[in-house]
Amino acid sequence: MERRTGAGTVTLLGPAEIRDLADLLGLQPTKKLGQNFVHDANTVRRIVSAAGVASGETVVEIGPGLGSLTLGLLEAGASVVAVEIDARLAEQLPITVGQLAPGEQGADRLTVINADAMRVTALPGEPRALVANLPYNISVPVLLHFLEHFRSLERGLVMVQAEVGYRIAAEPGSKVFGAPSLKAAWYGKWKTAGLVSRHVFWPVPNVDSVLVGFERHTPPGSETERLETFALVDAAFQQRRKMLRQSLSGVLGSAAAASTRLEAAGLAPTSRGEELGIREFLAIVRAGDAA
Repeated sequence: MERRTGAGTVTLLGPAEIRDLADLLGLQPTKKLGQNFVHDANTVRRIVSAAGVASGETVVEIGPGLGSLTLGLLEAGASVVAVEIDARLAEQLPITVGQLAPGEQGADRLTVINADAMRVTALPGEPRALVANLPYNISVPVLLHFLEHFRSLERGLVMVQAEVGYRIAAEPGSKVFGAPSLKAAWYGKWKTAGLVSRHVFWPVPNVDSVLVGFERHTPPGSETERLETFALVDAAFQQRRKMLRQSLSGVLGSAAAASTRLEAAGLAPTSRGEELGIREFLAIVRAGDAA
């Protein structure tokens, strides 16, 4: 599907183009790399629109695959830094963009980094937004990694497995609230932005997807406090049904020590992790520092 924008025309990928590219590369999508490629132009444009991508800004995309979303971002006028672990896909992406978004429309605004996203700690252009169809198997770790390492990121919109997306955006007290919810909340405010049918992907996954957006805010504490807070979060949710005085006993030394720390933070020792927000966990850390 083509759309004319300013200086020229960008062609987005459809089902036939996706299959042709896969055949060209001898590509058999793998579950290990979470490869499910979007082949619906309307879905791509919906994601780009929901992400609020503006002409002239720099966007980082993780796992661009065959280029469906990349072309949509370029169509909106953004510059794209694409991080792709698969060498074949990383090599092909500039070629695809050169053919379907020629010249200033795309190729001149694309940078491809062939690397494992979990190992990337520097990016060109200080991207302000993260927009991606994230592989299901690494969606939470890679989000947290990028938020930790790239402070230029002000906002983002990602497509993830529905179950994971609802967990990331969950509030305390929700049945799906957990460690990912708390860790994500350290960096910003999250909300879901609509379901995506499994039928817009090739191959068709066995789960539905959801769009999850975030607006970054100033972290509530220092980097040292973040590490200590996340350690408490992990301990609390390894045994989420237990009271915090029990679940935190290992990391704080004993049940008695945990009770003392919780009370110093203004929290009941009988509380459970699923009842607390990220600032309450930070308060537990600070109560220990003040002791």
